[in-house]
Amino acid sequence: MTLPTGRTAWLILGHDYLRQILADSRVSVNRLDPAYPHLVEMDGQAMGAISLVSKSLVGLDPPEHTVHRRMLINEFTVKKLAAMRPRIQAIVDECIDNLLKQEQPADLVTALSLPVPSLVICDLLGVPYTDHGFFQERTLVAFNRKSTQMERMQAGAGLLMYMDKLVTGKEAAPSDEDLIGRLITKYREAGNYDHAHLVGLSMLLLMAGFETTANMISLGTLSFIQNPDQLAKLTDDGTLAVRAVDELLRYLSIVDVSGGSRVALDDIEIGGVTIRKGDGIIALLSGANRDPGHYERPDTFDIDRGAKSHVAFGYGIHQCLGQNLARLELEIVYRTLFERVPTLRLAVPVSELPLKDEASIYGLAEMPVSW
Repeated sequence: MTLPTGRTAWLILGHDYLRQILADSRVSVNRLDPAYPHLVEMDGQAMGAISLVSKSLVGLDPPEHTVHRRMLINEFTVKKLAAMRPRIQAIVDECIDNLLKQEQPADLVTALSLPVPSLVICDLLGVPYTDHGFFQERTLVAFNRKSTQMERMQAGAGLLMYMDKLVTGKEAAPSDEDLIGRLITKYREAGNYDHAHLVGLSMLLLMAGFETTANMISLGTLSFIQNPDQLAKLTDDGTLAVRAVDELLRYLSIVDVSGGSRVALDDIEIGGVTIRKGDGIIALLSGANRDPGHYERPDTFDIDRGAKSHVAFGYGIHQCLGQNLARLELEIVYRTLFERVPTLRLAVPVSELPLKDEASIYGLAEMPVSW
């Protein structure tokens, strides 16, 4: 395929081929590699921001990636996150309370989709929620494809300065009550504490921890409203919310390009084609999740499907670390929202909804609803 930059890269769509390439040790996520398939031109300033990402988990290859992922993996187990369920339920209930107090129509995005994951990630990391507007605004700029490179740089610099100050403040007396505090202790005990790395990692977790989930809340709710037969199944049996989450992750695939971009470190044969060393690769997550050779009626939203094989969180060693947290939040939101507001409906035609076509993470800018 030809990238917006004019360069070429291999596009991989098939479900099995995508899992094969993302599990191959001969591909790299190094965004500083000149062959990495960026979608926009990278000038010196932009590469400065990219270098920060490259020092965090998503930009590292083994063995460095393995070391840092091991530091985090136990923080995101199903068992560990189960302890957060009561707090997440309380957050969701409070946001729905606030939604129902508003005049109709109300915006679901600002009333529910954004505050739920913002509050959850703030609790997890130990970020004062009073500051959520600051990082929410800058994250939206950073993910917007229409933002200029200068705007992205300024947004990234603002976030970096904030996280640097936050981590510095926690270093003096790290608490076991928040993730950043626990990571400071873990790295110090391992003898490899690096302030800059933890700042970059904390910023990554903060940005990734709410933008993706926020978009899933909005689009998932819209999918249920547009498919009343599937909504009826959910309201008849709330336990189906867990299965519904996986189907919505497959069906919506809101992160399609960035999660599967790679560079070939060696010649790789796949599907009878040879990808040469130094070639850029984009394994399209949304393509794999709609592969008709893997899923029957892939363009249909069906919560009875059993879609656990989806690759919405990526695949291989870089599969999203926070996927269990995202699943938990989404399960609680969908189940609770339609239990408490069974008459929820769109207040405008679907064609009038402002979609984030320009963003690297797909979603809705607004979602006016009534009930």
